[in-house]
Amino acid sequence: MIYLYFIIMLVSFMASVIGSICGIGGGVIIKPVLDSLGIMSINTISFLSGFTVLCMSTYSVIMGGKSGKSNVKVKIKIPVSLGAVVGGIFGKMIFSAMISQFTNADFIGAIQASCLFILSFGTLLYTSNKKKIHTYHIENITVCTVSGVLLGFFSSFLGIGGGPFNLVLLSFLFSMEIKEAAQTSLFIIMFSQFASLCITIMSKQVPSFNISIILGMALFGILGAAMGRKINQKLDSARVDKLFVFLLVIIMVICICNFFKYL
Repeated sequence: MIYLYFIIMLVSFMASVIGSICGIGGGVIIKPVLDSLGIMSINTISFLSGFTVLCMSTYSVIMGGKSGKSNVKVKIKIPVSLGAVVGGIFGKMIFSAMISQFTNADFIGAIQASCLFILSFGTLLYTSNKKKIHTYHIENITVCTVSGVLLGFFSSFLGIGGGPFNLVLLSFLFSMEIKEAAQTSLFIIMFSQFASLCITIMSKQVPSFNISIILGMALFGILGAAMGRKINQKLDSARVDKLFVFLLVIIMVICICNFFKYL
């Protein structure tokens, strides 16, 4: 049990470091890695992953605000974040409905793995060809809100807090360079996961787990976010891009393994 606890904390820490650097929340690593270990149920892992990412993204957003170095545009941040709340609620409702509908939780795990693979693969294609792709500078409130709903839905449904696809949509619609997109992505993650947590608590669907695990994951998530922020400040966008692409490949490999495991 002790070695499993150590592995969970290590995964939470390293995922939060990388997630903070790239602006993807860390849950996109925590969720599939813990799924592959098979040490907890799908529902429990989704909840713990989402809560950890909520803690690390909240820390990152607060520290970014205090430093005065946040590049997030208010015109985009507010409607996208509000949309993420709606999407987070909707995504959690769909996930909960599927959990209650299907007796075989492995089926849901296979769906999550396949969805994450498809989204990550699409993100990889976009990232590899983004210099050839025309991007937009949209500030329309409706478009911002709808994009927030979509991102909030997938982050909540997949239990990953946020994902690489956050950066793609933010880059494509709003022409954000990767560091600005990373900061905006953390805002989206924070709001969507807060909404998801509230729905889980109000619907009394919080899974059972050892309290020391969630406290440890939250702590190491915050510590990872703190280290990730420091590293991010020292890296240029080109290096963050390379780390992002490498991470996408790792995520896709894990998703393939998880899909066949659950199938």
